[in-house]
Amino acid sequence: MARTLFGTDGIRGVAGAYPLDRKTANAVGAALGKWILQSHTEPQVIIGMDTRESGPWLAAEVAGGLALHNISVDFAGVTTTPGVAYLSKTGPFAAGVMISASHNPYQDNGIKLIGHTGYKLPDDQEERLEQDILALVAAGHEPQPATLRVDAGLDRAYMDHLAATVPGGLRGLRIVADCANGSAFALAPELFERLGASVHTIHCSPDGRNINLNCGSLHLDALRAAVLDQSADAGVAFDGDADRALFVAPSGKIVDGDAVLLLAARHLKHQGRMSAGHSPAVVVSTVMSNLGLEHALASHGIQMIRTPVGDKYVLEEMLRRGALLGGEQSGHIIFREFATTGDGMLTALRVFEVMLGAEAGLDALTDELKVYPQRLVNVRVRERKPLDQLPGVAAAIRAAESSFGDSGRVLVRFSGTEPLARVMVEGPDLERVESFAHRIAAQIQADLGET
Repeated sequence: MARTLFGTDGIRGVAGAYPLDRKTANAVGAALGKWILQSHTEPQVIIGMDTRESGPWLAAEVAGGLALHNISVDFAGVTTTPGVAYLSKTGPFAAGVMISASHNPYQDNGIKLIGHTGYKLPDDQEERLEQDILALVAAGHEPQPATLRVDAGLDRAYMDHLAATVPGGLRGLRIVADCANGSAFALAPELFERLGASVHTIHCSPDGRNINLNCGSLHLDALRAAVLDQSADAGVAFDGDADRALFVAPSGKIVDGDAVLLLAARHLKHQGRMSAGHSPAVVVSTVMSNLGLEHALASHGIQMIRTPVGDKYVLEEMLRRGALLGGEQSGHIIFREFATTGDGMLTALRVFEVMLGAEAGLDALTDELKVYPQRLVNVRVRERKPLDQLPGVAAAIRAAESSFGDSGRVLVRFSGTEPLARVMVEGPDLERVESFAHRIAAQIQADLGET
């Protein structure tokens, strides 16, 4: 069944417009409440949100729908997505709801549903919920929002959990934190200072509309400037709901998710904590991770497994292989020893822990990573056809693969949401990379391009 409400990360859209209107949000709560009564003994849900101005009324509508089934709600107010996931798993909750559109602008919002396991609900469960939600909307379901009061104590258990993962503390580390005017604006500085770091903050003054606005993990210029100005040991930038983090080294060098996976994997392997049980040393990443990461990991006897783009696919493969570390180039890193999802603050603590243990900075810890030139070209297409049915495209891809051998990669795929073919070529020198990328794209344009 094709899903119309749920995407790869919950329901997302423009706040106030379908499917993020009041009626549909209320119906989400009602459908979730019905499912909880059928399958859980604990009729209790935790709801959190990021700092968007639409968060409070969306949370109230979801809670109102839950109330139709006498499901009680604990409201955490502004908190992080991984915080809701942690509390869903460890608290007396059948499920958790996070109101957030992550790195999107403030006009957007979303509803993410998390099970008592701490994992996002599986596709088949979302499909059943979607049927109930659409039926309620079609039947003229009238929303009745609930009145919510923030329980400021809910975050304590989550913060205590994070702090306990660094028993030695941060020992005066000088950190610049860019909180994207989002979920981490109060929690991250408090956590780092509690652990003994010296923290300089930027973009920690949310007004409901400035979340992710020229700040956070998608806009690192301000963080880089602040790290250089403050002579900091490191800078960290979160996204709107703080499930990802990117870093800046003292030199101003950007440290992305690939670099984090490398430094974390080396550290975990040295400690014998790379995988569960007797599984081999494996890191799970996506098809977009740089070939340089794969080669660097291999030099340490660590295999890299690639999945389609999306943290959901990364986590599924980690669980299948018993891997304890995985993530994306975007900074969404999963440390499965401590969390069920990507967690920007946890990622920051792990990076700082490696720095302190190695008595080395991010520049030295990441200099082993040779980033191969990569070029991505999008081609608008009129239709999707299997590439093996396009002899010219197949020949262009084979030529690139033959030229690079093991020192390059070619990835051609169709977008799942837009009429686009995406051509990614990666190799040791930019001139050849660009030449092959444009050659393949031109052939796709000739065979499938819009006229």
